Amino acid sequence: MTPAARIQASIEVFEAIAADSRPADQVVSDYLRSRRYIGAKDRRALTQMVYDRMRRLARLDWWLQRLGLPLDPRSRALADMALTGGRDLRGLEALFTGGRFAPSALSKAEIASLRSLEGKGIDHPDQPQAVGGECPDWLVPRLPAPAPALLQALCRAAPLDLRVNSLKATRAEAKAALSGEGIDSTETALSPMGLRVEGRRNIAATKAFREGLVERQDEGSQLAAHLVEAKPGERVVDFCAGAGGKSLALAAAMGNKGSLLALDVSKARLDRAGQRLRRAGAFNVTRRVLSDHRDPWLKRRKGGFDRVLVDAPCSGLGAWRRNPDARWRTQPEELERLVPLQQEILTSAARLVKAGGRLVYVTCSLLAEENEAQVQAFLAKAGDFEQQDIATLLPDCADAVDSFGGMTLRPDREGTDGFYVAVLQRQA
Repeated sequence: MTPAARIQASIEVFEAIAADSRPADQVVSDYLRSRRYIGAKDRRALTQMVYDRMRRLARLDWWLQRLGLPLDPRSRALADMALTGGRDLRGLEALFTGGRFAPSALSKAEIASLRSLEGKGIDHPDQPQAVGGECPDWLVPRLPAPAPALLQALCRAAPLDLRVNSLKATRAEAKAALSGEGIDSTETALSPMGLRVEGRRNIAATKAFREGLVERQDEGSQLAAHLVEAKPGERVVDFCAGAGGKSLALAAAMGNKGSLLALDVSKARLDRAGQRLRRAGAFNVTRRVLSDHRDPWLKRRKGGFDRVLVDAPCSGLGAWRRNPDARWRTQPEELERLVPLQQEILTSAARLVKAGGRLVYVTCSLLAEENEAQVQAFLAKAGDFEQQDIATLLPDCADAVDSFGGMTLRPDREGTDGFYVAVLQRQA
């Protein structure tokens, strides 16, 4: 693709995202799938361009409003290239020609606006904190301190973390296998089974990935699964298993011995989990679709499990680095719906835990009402559970542990996605 064609494609992708209620990654994937003629290099470059622009959306719109330009994909592309791409007016006119596969020629209003942007950067001291931090206004007061550092970190692209599958390889063996395919990695600082890959690499195309030696998983997510401390021979539940990322980690920790139930209300997500489990060689996992968190099947298994992991549905704020469009999709009414649902799910999952067993509550949120407030509300009702101090379980993460013993991982401090984890023990 020529640079002009790539710009036009990015505008088309933004138009598709605006017209679709699905997450941006699905829309981008569909756009590329229907255009097989776009080569691998151009696909990566186009995807990078789109995601980087999404990470700057609030600041771009702030500039466009000052200039009186419409808040549409074309104007955002122009402002982005002028403010962050080092393109002057002459350079943009050479790209916006109206030629084949190129964006239409610049209008007089666009030319005048672009002249006023020359020499300026995307950040400006007059921008409100919500704009500079690419965050909805209503969320800013709810963020943990220091909010500016957190928002800045959430605007950056996430690194590529891998979890080594101990069913098939040690960390040293997986690292060597990746190196043999030209992919450098370093051991993660906190997760004992993690590798962080340098740069943007197509891990799915590697032999190490295809043979199940490694799986994509953020270091924070790895730590959440690690805190379950699932052991061989135990009966374990992944209550909101989704596509199976944490189920894979639990199965590996169990050495394929014992019983692991992966539960979810979505058959499609559990089907994807099945593919990943087969690749990993995890054979002690049974997948089951629930009607909801009150499914009668759950009542018949009260107190039957050693460990239960609850990766609760949440606002997803902690994953904004990977899903930059998600920050604009979450609304206050959605959070109001999620908070009581989280409490109901936690209460339902707790019934499965046997005496002396462990319940681990996880969200990829950084909001107190979804995290420590939920756990304290649960403990106030459930008199036979007590919270464990994660600082004693993971001493290297002591700085991330609150006064109750729960752990909040932050991208600006631990370098992971945003996660909250609480470990709750049922009295014997």
